[in-house]
Amino acid sequence: MGRGPVQLRRIENKINRQVTFSKRRSGLLKKAHEISVLCDAEVALIVFSTKGKLYEYSSQDSSMDVILERYQRYSFEERAVLDPSIGNQANWGDEYGSLKIKLDALQKSQRQLLGEQLDPLTTKELQQLEQQLDSSLKHIRSRKNQLLFESISELQKKVCYSH
Repeated sequence: MGRGPVQLRRIENKINRQVTFSKRRSGLLKKAHEISVLCDAEVALIVFSTKGKLYEYSSQDSSMDVILERYQRYSFEERAVLDPSIGNQANWGDEYGSLKIKLDALQKSQRQLLGEQLDPLTTKELQQLEQQLDSSLKHIRSRKNQLLFESISELQKKVCYSH
């Protein structure tokens, strides 16, 4: 048996409000996932709690950055159609916004690679970061070993020529 319609107004009790937020957020994330799978849609969902904590979802095949860039591009094109006077000036603004998003993402990634701002990451995200660091470390060690071998080889050649 279902419930009647919920009256939409702010929940005054702080605990009840937090419980409702948590349940509704989970349901919303589940629905976002369902629509992305069932309809093969690119989905991006961003929710900030009252305390400012970020909850986000992006469909499996797309990253949040890709979807946001697509949204920005689409909204610019729509504005340009409605107001042709936007022209090149808006292109620069759009380009700036796109580059700013990329810069922010790169800076966030760099801080995380340096071991900073790891608190909001999930276990899965931390594992991906760890794998990325392991892979980078392997490349660094490989390059270092290559340089050492080249250096040893050159020294051996010098020793052979000097005798």
